[in-house]
Amino acid sequence: MEFGGRRVKRSRRVEVETSYPCSLQFYSNPPSGNISLMEFDEMAVERLKILRTVERLNLSGQVKSSDEWMNKLYDDFAKHKYFILNAEKSLEKKRDDVEAARRRDHVSHFILRLAYCRTEELRRWFIAHESDLFRARFIHCSRNGSDIKNFMLSNNLHFTPISAEEMQIERENLMNGTYNISGVDQMEGRTFFKVPFTEALELVRSRKVYLKGGFAYVPDTDLVTLVTTCFRANLSQALAMTNRALPELEDDERLMRLLQDFDKRYTGNDYSQKKGGEKHRITPDMIDQLATTSFPLCMRQLNDTLRTTHHLRHGGRITYGLFLKAAGLSLEDAMYFWRSHFTKNMDVDKFDKQYAYNIRFNYGKEGKRTDYTPYSCMKIIMASIGPGDAHGCPFKHTDAQMLRQRLSNFKVSQQAIGEILDLVSKSHYQIACQRYWEVTHNTTLETGINHPNQYFEESQKVIHGTAPQSQGKKMSQVKTNRSVMYSSQSTQSTQAASTQSTQMSTQSTQNTSTSDMDSMLFDDEMDSVLEQYMETTQA
Repeated sequence: MEFGGRRVKRSRRVEVETSYPCSLQFYSNPPSGNISLMEFDEMAVERLKILRTVERLNLSGQVKSSDEWMNKLYDDFAKHKYFILNAEKSLEKKRDDVEAARRRDHVSHFILRLAYCRTEELRRWFIAHESDLFRARFIHCSRNGSDIKNFMLSNNLHFTPISAEEMQIERENLMNGTYNISGVDQMEGRTFFKVPFTEALELVRSRKVYLKGGFAYVPDTDLVTLVTTCFRANLSQALAMTNRALPELEDDERLMRLLQDFDKRYTGNDYSQKKGGEKHRITPDMIDQLATTSFPLCMRQLNDTLRTTHHLRHGGRITYGLFLKAAGLSLEDAMYFWRSHFTKNMDVDKFDKQYAYNIRFNYGKEGKRTDYTPYSCMKIIMASIGPGDAHGCPFKHTDAQMLRQRLSNFKVSQQAIGEILDLVSKSHYQIACQRYWEVTHNTTLETGINHPNQYFEESQKVIHGTAPQSQGKKMSQVKTNRSVMYSSQSTQSTQAASTQSTQMSTQSTQNTSTSDMDSMLFDDEMDSVLEQYMETTQA
């Protein structure tokens, strides 16, 4: 029995070693074997996190593949213990871990192919960031002494070096026409590859190589560019083939359910429950101050609207209520907070009848008693915004001129405003939010912004080092008059309000008067109505 077990184990190792002889892969052949749906999802999410890290670094303004860029990328890999690090280790050390990591690398790549082959936009995103990841790993493996030659041979990557005679003939031209070579001493020990210029377009475009007769003379230091070009071309072709084969999977509801809208999947921390007890609790008296110092612009916008009008429409109440819950606002304080505002426009009985249930529902005290998760940045960005709504992402749903004015009112410098608006114009809304955080806190944020509650927590770390402490007093209950509606949305976003948003709103709201357009009439079916709304809108 023991001998048989050893034999099976050795046989399995030989099979894996044959499949994954190198730390790098060209992903030419699909993986085989069985995995559970849970493993399927875990692998896909881990690789998505890795590619989003690459995207964030590319948008940070650092030079792609530079030493600083590479160091930050691999620091992030180490921090989150991604499989990349184990996959690049030698098989001689911790063999089982290395084999498992390389298989995880293989399988996760093909899973994301299924998710990102659907549209041209998704394919471009996947190819760009997979190519950048491959390039970074190739450079890293080269520096660490990995067997790059074996990898190239196993994937039929043959680049012929020029002969010593041709090197001598073209010596002067190579020195003058090659980037970062300016003297004879830098030519010593160098190898040049002669390839069709179409295989080195990136180097030709930046004038880094010597051209002659339709061929580019590429130094060995730029070999990574040639290999990455082949990787990109193969991946582009493979994605097109995957897209054509995708209809065969549509009958499998299990896979389709996991792959649907995978590009919008939230991959950050779980904020469904606030941990830390009293230390991390916030109270109603703290909210206005926190909104000024630590709330992201989307939540500050909702708070400003609530302070001005003492009312939020249903989408805004859900978004802001779940955010405050995750930030540390207890159910008792939430009831007091919302009641203190809404009763400036209505009596207490009306509030208790039409709104109190919804608040308890958010905290899991009604209906299915589910602990609902606060909305992520992606969920807020993709939301459909209607006329009079205050929720949504200000960087996406607000007109550029209005956004400029608002940032200026918040004492953001004109230079920073220009940078933020430039990111917004390129649809980098989360990076724009990250830049806003950095400007208002006078420091950098390496992790990026993926969730409003992450923004809040990172702000509190900078300002206090710990969670905020309550001053032990309640909000003022001075009666005020109804104010003019604070509109956080632009004219353009108002015109772009979709039918879907209207339908989702009407599932849980009912117009009863001009002053209260979305008052909710709770009856015996309200449990199912709210549950249906939360299930269709939950990120």
